[in-house]
Amino acid sequence: MRFKFYDATLGSLFGISDNFKEDEEHFPLVDSTIKFLWNRNKAPLDIVIDNVHASLLPNQIITTTYLQHVSFKSTNLPITAILFNREFYCIVDHDSEVSCNGILFFGTQHLPVVSLQDKNLQRFNLLYDIFLEEFGTPDTIQGDMLQMLLKRFIILATRLAKEQLEVKKLDNAQIEVIRKFNYLVDMHYKEKRKVADYAELLFKSPKTLSNLFAIYNQKSPQKIILERLVLEAKRLIHFTDKQNQEIAFELGFNDPAHFSRFFKKMTTKSPSQYRESI
Repeated sequence: MRFKFYDATLGSLFGISDNFKEDEEHFPLVDSTIKFLWNRNKAPLDIVIDNVHASLLPNQIITTTYLQHVSFKSTNLPITAILFNREFYCIVDHDSEVSCNGILFFGTQHLPVVSLQDKNLQRFNLLYDIFLEEFGTPDTIQGDMLQMLLKRFIILATRLAKEQLEVKKLDNAQIEVIRKFNYLVDMHYKEKRKVADYAELLFKSPKTLSNLFAIYNQKSPQKIILERLVLEAKRLIHFTDKQNQEIAFELGFNDPAHFSRFFKKMTTKSPSQYRESI
């Protein structure tokens, strides 16, 4: 079962599939979408995100963006997907409404997984059924209705993430700083490498950021920035045909040798050694 709302004039896409591994190729612009991937089975299933294996337990949801590479080769059960692109609903422009960036999407520290239980599972199942019902009403306001339902889905998922993930240790003001930092790193890691750069954007001192992240998960802001940089290097090595020199320049390194030293320091392998190992 798959449904899609697609406006070719605007290039906007929203879709639902109960077996995304089989249906992925039927959605246009799928590589530029943000996705909720939901295990609605009674057994765990596996997916691979950026070459990292992730196991989803029953009634768990994981989120991905167009920056990530998702493979379903090892997925042996149907996986439900709810997907949309920026043209359909821009979570950046609507950040004040849904506050999901840096928690559900565009975070640099972990793969966000939320678990649905009891009342929350009922809410999400009901909302999913309303999505399907709305696809059965193809009128002139269908897109607006789907946007409204998607907004509610995002808000509910973000609330759960705040409760279940490590940010539960923080108050709302601290969460805002954390998620905005995560988002800014994902957007600017190629040209901004220092904590002070992000502290300035957030109107905080570098020390305040460091202290906050010590409470959050023991990783320093500087380490998060560098890990985001090396993650992108791995993606480019693994998923493109670009040579090491091209990757170095794309990531903002003026000297390929500097990039090679940085990569080896972070991974214990040179870019060439990593390429040969995959």
